[in-house]
Amino acid sequence: MRATLRWAHSDLRAHRGEALFLVLATAGIVASLLLATALFGYATNPWQRTFAEARGAHVWLHTVPSADARALARLDGVSSVAGPYRTESAAVAARGTRASVELRATPDLPSVGRPLLTAGHWLEPAAPDGVVLESSLARALLAEPGDTLTLPGTARTLTVEGIADSAEPPYHPGDQPGLVWALPSAVRAPAGQVIGLRLGDPADTDYAVQRAVTVLGASAVGEVSTWQQARAEAQGDNRLLGQVLGLFGLAALVAAGFAVHGAIATRIRGHLRDLSVLKAIGFTPGQVVRVFLLQHLAYALLGAVAAAALTEGLGSRVPGRLGDAVGVWQGLPGHTLAVVAVPAGAVLFIGLTTGLAAWRAGRVPPVPVPRRTSGPAGGRLTGPARRALGLRLPAALVLGCHKAFAGRGRSLATVARLTLPLLLIVVALSAWTTIDRFHSSPERVGLPTSLTARSDGALDAPGVRSVLDRDSRVTAAYPGVEVAALVPGQTGTIALRGVGTRAEPYPYALAEGRAARGPDEAVAGQGLLDLLHARVGDWVRMTVGDRPQILHIVGRGLEPRNAGRVVTTSLDTLRENDPELSPAFYELRLRPGADPRRVAAALTSAGHGHLEVHPVANPADGLSPLRGVVAGLIAVLALIGLVELLTAIGGGVREGERDVLALRAIGMSPRQITAITVTATSCTTLAAVVAGTALGLPLARRLIDAQGGSSGIGAGIAQSPSPGLLLLLGSAAVLGAAALATLPAARSARRRLADTLSAVA
Repeated sequence: MRATLRWAHSDLRAHRGEALFLVLATAGIVASLLLATALFGYATNPWQRTFAEARGAHVWLHTVPSADARALARLDGVSSVAGPYRTESAAVAARGTRASVELRATPDLPSVGRPLLTAGHWLEPAAPDGVVLESSLARALLAEPGDTLTLPGTARTLTVEGIADSAEPPYHPGDQPGLVWALPSAVRAPAGQVIGLRLGDPADTDYAVQRAVTVLGASAVGEVSTWQQARAEAQGDNRLLGQVLGLFGLAALVAAGFAVHGAIATRIRGHLRDLSVLKAIGFTPGQVVRVFLLQHLAYALLGAVAAAALTEGLGSRVPGRLGDAVGVWQGLPGHTLAVVAVPAGAVLFIGLTTGLAAWRAGRVPPVPVPRRTSGPAGGRLTGPARRALGLRLPAALVLGCHKAFAGRGRSLATVARLTLPLLLIVVALSAWTTIDRFHSSPERVGLPTSLTARSDGALDAPGVRSVLDRDSRVTAAYPGVEVAALVPGQTGTIALRGVGTRAEPYPYALAEGRAARGPDEAVAGQGLLDLLHARVGDWVRMTVGDRPQILHIVGRGLEPRNAGRVVTTSLDTLRENDPELSPAFYELRLRPGADPRRVAAALTSAGHGHLEVHPVANPADGLSPLRGVVAGLIAVLALIGLVELLTAIGGGVREGERDVLALRAIGMSPRQITAITVTATSCTTLAAVVAGTALGLPLARRLIDAQGGSSGIGAGIAQSPSPGLLLLLGSAAVLGAAALATLPAARSARRRLADTLSAVA
């Protein structure tokens, strides 16, 4: 054991930098995997817990006031019914912030879909104008119990009595109105009602929706929302962040395993004589294997324990969503198991790759086998190398390139191990560039407008137009309406939008097909095409109230709203079915450089409280933590690449020691001999950069487009890094490799003749 420890200590002193980088890389990998686990738990468990505690409804139906909810309680599979609750659409304002809300008349605390109070108290008859706000709406309004809400355009006020969590879809400006529970006396102008269905088997949701619509009548149902939609809304971007961290963490773990395998294999080739001596003095093959195995397991264990300790101790203090996710995750039941299992799995994987490489060390014979000699700088010169020397190219350059690719199997393995971290870095940069595209060119990813303006009814369409036309920063205003439409089979609703006119068409961001120009033509999102099992060129039928609407899908647009379950046509097309249809909102394009928030404030002021203007939600706004994640992952991958690079340099220098005598004999100076090793390292790195870029760009596009398709936005959002950024990455890798190789190569070239003879022997 003492001899084993002395050998391990000697090897550590000789490879301190490599050991440090292995520990840091393992720590980064384990930390990313733990954060991915935390984000997955944060995305799913809080909503699931809220749904269970609130006895959430699996289906919510918005219907006309005359719909008979009693018939729904008799449907097969329906265990209980919430409501009906009368509803009123309104707008409320607090602290200068305005929001569209649904006032829900709730006389008593419901038993199904029960609001879970987090602050304040429930409604009391003594406060007839008291309300309870859903928590996401309260955060948007910066409201607390005791605050007063105004209803713009009226003299009414509401008092916030409490704030509650709900398992229903959260508030999203312009897309999903906020939920406000109120006493029936506070709901003065009900225009509909909402009914909740709790099912015995959640898997029967589609069938239950179909039966409910059949019983009530399609004309009585305005909108349907399900628990799957609410869960997807609650998970939001947290699940995507978890997927990114998990995917890159696992890929980095594989890259680290290959790097460790390559490091041990190279070290074995460089220490064959020492290993033979160990065998000669009595070391068994198992003991030799244990030397390498325990040494690298110690590095991996140190990095894994450090990552787990840092994540546990400091993870919840990270500002933003990552810190919140870790804080919530630490209170979940499976937290302790994950903290132990994830680092243990990483250490075991690294141990497996170490064992495979160390097994070769155990097979080294006690008597050293003389290595086959070769010519200078990698063996016999090839024809192209001889011709290059004949052209009077620098000998160091030619011999260095020849040395880099002389041993094909070994050279290809080195290039492959270097390619993997570089490939992953290219994928990470593509993800970063795609997020930047959402902010820098939103019109190319389905967000051609910057603001949405809605009137509270006091301003008619000409009045709204007048306010918008007076602001020179508004370059275009597209009138539009959005209604809920029942899909064929009546298993759910989608968003049917009529935006723009044939004279002033809406600027679609098309990924496939063409824009809708003629009658009954429309552009659909990927989520809608998947839901209807349709494709571009098909005709689709939907129902709006009691009117059927048949549209020809002529294009697929990038649609970030409503999980892509949106079909957009012109307002003129919808007016053919309903001539009395008037614009419900206006999508506004602004002059380049105009600040959307300042324009929104100016238009709201010009509307004298009768115009609600808010910025269009950008899905990339919730992905801001991904930038830090990508930067951290690039750093971890760079460490793994650095370990592999140091291994390649060390192996190249040791294998080139025998060539030093021959190169000196033919008159080459130490500087030229150094240049051969530096050139060989640079060529190997350049080959890895080219391969990593060539493989990484299409892989990144496929991965990002696949994520876009699964989220409903659709394929076509991927953006590759600019050529300048890729050139900078490649140049940094090649120049860094050359700089790292210079010092050990110079030391080897300037060694004394006696030392060189000893190394060759």
